[in-house]
Amino acid sequence: MKQIVPLAALMLIVPLSGCQQEPAGQAVTRIDISGSQGTEIAADGAVQSGDEAQTLVSSACTMIDFEGVPLTHCIADPAQHRIATAHSNNDDEPYGSLKALSDAEQGQDIAFAMNGGMFDPDGLPIGYYVESGERLAELDREDGQGNFYLKPNGVFYGTGGNWQIRTADAFYSTVSVRPTFGLQSGPMLVINGEMHPEIQDDGPSKVIRNGVGVDSEGKAHFVISETPLSFGQLARFFRDEIKTPNALYLDGNVSALWDPAQGRIDDRGPIGPMVLVENVEGG
Repeated sequence: MKQIVPLAALMLIVPLSGCQQEPAGQAVTRIDISGSQGTEIAADGAVQSGDEAQTLVSSACTMIDFEGVPLTHCIADPAQHRIATAHSNNDDEPYGSLKALSDAEQGQDIAFAMNGGMFDPDGLPIGYYVESGERLAELDREDGQGNFYLKPNGVFYGTGGNWQIRTADAFYSTVSVRPTFGLQSGPMLVINGEMHPEIQDDGPSKVIRNGVGVDSEGKAHFVISETPLSFGQLARFFRDEIKTPNALYLDGNVSALWDPAQGRIDDRGPIGPMVLVENVEGG
């Protein structure tokens, strides 16, 4: 069972450091960008208040307890949001962090942003990547090592308010028009309502992870864990709780969220491509 706790009831939080696996039970900390001292979410999901605590405005994100693991669940609604990918600044230098992205997006109406997939040592996206309608990296259907190549992997993509997730092979076979945004990652977590066949129910690898799924109404659900969890737990949340027919793993260890409404910006990284969810005027 899940317990939903609105993030508006939480306090601001202070920096996740490094890219190493988080030991079980370690607290998750966040940068406070509001000017007041923040709070800390403990491993059990309890909130520990800091000085100058304050009530936060509502956001697209809520905290949920699933199988004893605190998750943050952010929803992008086509009626209220548009989705874009972001990787580099105007000088073609990778942002490398959500903080750098937030500095570049000052003045924009941002709902939230999250790291958007895997990348090479130079910070460049691995696999298919489209930003503002420009394809910067081609679809990768080759075999290899690591999570990205745990077939099937998949593509999260869309134009306007139409967003989809398909396996890389299905994307290759059926999508002929380039979307406005797109990114490839892997493995798929849920495929046509079923868990990825190679994912264990609760494997030994447990780290901070994030993923995205699209439900039957076309809403995109972005999920990041606040403490380490397994692939199986994350996949079950998408399959059983929010019931997305298809869901895609984005990354682990470096997983990070920027939620301006809550004054939260995770300092983990470096990270590569990012997904930016923008509020639509009048939405």
